Amino acid sequence: MSYLLFQISFLGYFLAMSAYIVFFVSQKSHVRLIARNIILAAGILHTLNIAVRYYEAGHTPITSQHETVSFFAWAIVWGYLSFRWRYTVKNFGTFVSVMTVALMFVAALASREILPLVPALQSWWLPVHASISIIANGFLALACIGGIMYLLQEREIKKKRFGLFYSRLPSLDALDKLNHHCLSIGFPLLTLGIISGSIWAKQAWGAYWHWDPKETWSLITWFLYAALVHQRFTVGWRGRPAAIMTIIAFLAVLFTLWGVNYFLGGIHTYAS
Repeated sequence: MSYLLFQISFLGYFLAMSAYIVFFVSQKSHVRLIARNIILAAGILHTLNIAVRYYEAGHTPITSQHETVSFFAWAIVWGYLSFRWRYTVKNFGTFVSVMTVALMFVAALASREILPLVPALQSWWLPVHASISIIANGFLALACIGGIMYLLQEREIKKKRFGLFYSRLPSLDALDKLNHHCLSIGFPLLTLGIISGSIWAKQAWGAYWHWDPKETWSLITWFLYAALVHQRFTVGWRGRPAAIMTIIAFLAVLFTLWGVNYFLGGIHTYAS
């Protein structure tokens, strides 16, 4: 049942992406409204999918690649929808839907088998640490999307060739504020995720830190974002450098999530 809901929500995200792309090209407001309604419906179905998966597995479904990537996509969608209730960022939904569909495609390719939890994961810290960390990554993904949009818009302006993107993307100032807002939420959550993980490690393995590859790359990622946040909030670092740094830092997030499991191993490889 849970995988059927996953497939339906995946289809919903794909339809939303298609509608957003049509709107991006045509700029017809009724198409944008359709896209928003579809992605909201898909997000609700995706939430139901996660709830049913929890019932089927008997534990928080964030332990396999299928579950983790699916939850990551869910976090991005609801992070975006939370913005829609407070802010208007022109065509942000187009880019968000593309990333969401890409993640759902990866989740669909991964094994959806439900396996028993290894002893280290049999803790109430699992939903706390894992959900906080992935929700943090969701907001950091939104910041990365904002950074990509910033660079595209800046390129149009510098070339003075106002083509497809110029009239369809927000102003540079609006995109910089979007970056700022996403980091204001994502970075504190990332910090809480690392702290909760270290407390869990103490209970599970007897020490707060083991310099396991995933722990090490989590710390590297945190330092990248800490440097970015420091520059933004104390020095007033904005614009292109902040956008580039946001994208680089998010690549570190992706490597921490997947690259470590496949290339470096360690005590966290059970999550691969």
